[in-house]
Amino acid sequence: MNQYLQLCQRIINEGHWIENERTQKRCLTVINADLEYNVGANEFPLITTRKSFYKAAIAEFLGYIRGYDNAADFRKLGAKTWDANANENTAWLANPHRKGEDDMGRVYGVQGRNWAKPDGGSIDQLKKIVDNLSRGIDDRGEILSFYNPGEFHMGCLRPCMHTHTFSLLGDTLYLTSYQRSCDVPLGLNFNQVQVFFFLAIIAQITGLKAGKAYHKIVNAHIYEDQLELMRDVQLKREPFPSPQLIINPDIKSLEDLETWVTVDDFSVENYQCHDPIAYPFSV
Repeated sequence: MNQYLQLCQRIINEGHWIENERTQKRCLTVINADLEYNVGANEFPLITTRKSFYKAAIAEFLGYIRGYDNAADFRKLGAKTWDANANENTAWLANPHRKGEDDMGRVYGVQGRNWAKPDGGSIDQLKKIVDNLSRGIDDRGEILSFYNPGEFHMGCLRPCMHTHTFSLLGDTLYLTSYQRSCDVPLGLNFNQVQVFFFLAIIAQITGLKAGKAYHKIVNAHIYEDQLELMRDVQLKREPFPSPQLIINPDIKSLEDLETWVTVDDFSVENYQCHDPIAYPFSV
């Protein structure tokens, strides 16, 4: 919690006002933020200075793990995060690559599980990583990337948190995740949950110990219509201790994650929090 609050205060103290073309709003912006989460100690980074939610973030990442390309499949898992981008994005609605209602195109998990090779066939990045780590192998290239500029035109949205690199030291697994852009009041906690979850679940299915997850954000910002709530409300609240993420121990393989696992296989213990804050969301 403290590093989250320190980042928010840093943006307020040091940030530069930048006009955002997509949203037509100003953002108070800093470049380069580094966060880390002690996954091995199960210090789950769920924000406590406002009521926060974690199941939709895990549900969305389960969809990435499964390589989903349809918002309806994400909704079945419990994530409605792709509804607007799949069905209300004007440019995507007019895109000849769109297959119809709820289609997202070649974004995120599609790239992670089915990266098209120019000479034919595809690469399953995630399976290679899991297979290697299960055998105790780290070739210093255990990288899952969703960022494929050659296919941006074939999807409804280019990825924000785009690359995840696993590193193995002995029997302890580490993760470094890279994010190009982050709405700190609203989006960051969602992304924090996903980074923590990804290391925890991959460590579990590969039989490794979880170490720390490192989360690097390039452009961290607070929108102008969020600033007052962050400065005058959230930053004046005292944080509570971190809760713990409980994962069903019966999840033992990538196939389990691809088939029967749901958000009901995850729960949080010892979560204390302040009241919700209704931050404006910028589309």
